[in-house]
Amino acid sequence: MTSAVPTPQPALLPPCPLDAVRSKVDSALALGRSLVLQAEPGAGKSTRLPLWLLAAPWLRQHDKQGRILLLEPRRVAARALARYLARALDEDVGRTVGLRMRDETRVSHATKLEVLTEGVLTRLLQADPQLTDTACVIFDEFHERSLTSDTGLALCLESQAALRPDLRLVVMSATLDAAPVAALLGNCPVVTCPGRAYPVDIRYLPPRPETTRSPGGAPLLWRHMAAVIGELCRTEPGGLLAFLPGAGEIRQVAALLEGRLPPHTDLYPLYGNLSPQAQDAALAPSPPGRRKVVLATAIAETSLTIDGVRMVVDCGLARLARFDPASGLTRLVTERVSLAGAVQRAGRAGRTEPGLCCRLWRHAEDHGLRPTARPEILEADLCGLTLQLAVWGAEPTALPWLDPPPAAALTAARQTLQRLGALDPRGRATALGRRMAALPLDPRPARMLLGAQDQGHGPLACCLA
Repeated sequence: MTSAVPTPQPALLPPCPLDAVRSKVDSALALGRSLVLQAEPGAGKSTRLPLWLLAAPWLRQHDKQGRILLLEPRRVAARALARYLARALDEDVGRTVGLRMRDETRVSHATKLEVLTEGVLTRLLQADPQLTDTACVIFDEFHERSLTSDTGLALCLESQAALRPDLRLVVMSATLDAAPVAALLGNCPVVTCPGRAYPVDIRYLPPRPETTRSPGGAPLLWRHMAAVIGELCRTEPGGLLAFLPGAGEIRQVAALLEGRLPPHTDLYPLYGNLSPQAQDAALAPSPPGRRKVVLATAIAETSLTIDGVRMVVDCGLARLARFDPASGLTRLVTERVSLAGAVQRAGRAGRTEPGLCCRLWRHAEDHGLRPTARPEILEADLCGLTLQLAVWGAEPTALPWLDPPPAAALTAARQTLQRLGALDPRGRATALGRRMAALPLDPRPARMLLGAQDQGHGPLACCLA
């Protein structure tokens, strides 16, 4: 019999608010229960709890070492968090702490904690519905309520009920309504941790209302944002993170800031389509004597600590995908951020020291913000979900959902998948449908790629997709 490999212990980490509830977390999970953890941004949810669990006795049962899966909603957050957790153990990513997402897998036989993007979990479940070597699945930042996180939780709950009663599920968020989630998880315990690591001063700086577009052509909001950023960089110490809805707006504000920032200030964009190298540059600590301004989309809203940032400027807008059943297409729309999203954004300023958040709207407008973002499952194209569940062998209406998918959207998805040849007339996955589901793509481009490959036009279809 081989002896167990000892788990590396984290280096001494600075105190954080979550330390006060560690005994409650350990007790709930030691009893084999699932758990909902509610704690403010900066309390240490993403960085502390996974490291604590590495030492949990229940990870090793029946001479087998169980692993922990930590789900993150975005690739940039998953990569940064994996690096942080590995660094806390004085290791590189790929040893005790691994990373798994589309186009990048860094795990080994020594990996006990895997940081995943949410879509990967569905594929792991399709390959192994029991999650045989997994002891715990952690859903981080669950308040974002993405379609993939809702689907992953529903499938984990079904696996837990039918195959893996010992599987522990942890749902974490700063702004989540905990009671419905706890009820869905079998009336599991809720651990609440008040307080953030550092206080954040909130200021409201709306633009002047006399016009919406300046003579230079840029919308007034972006010119106002550039002016606020420039003034803060001249009068306040530390780095700055500004939230904008998309890459186009980031480029506009970057152009307006050109030549207006003080010396020794570096400007970085941060959005989803940037290369990993460019994203890493935006997150890396500034060299001595320099500071940074990061212009980011909502990908910086959660689970990220950008070293040196103590100021946030929030335009109050977010770009979201909305499905139009009439056209069968998904389009991007710009909407007001939710109150929960605004809280998350402000929390980025208090991660490493007392911070400042400037909101570019009036204080009274807070009352008009919706409390939380509308769950994606109520708005999205459900073709991918319907195909994955057909491969899983479950009826969507039979799964345990926090918000059930709309019947009309499910009907439209089934009809589309049948036209694509992915489902048979009884709604079961065809051989083609299973091949489509195995690709990390939506069903329509997946069908195009497979059809083109069969006709010898695979490279052209890849370019079109």
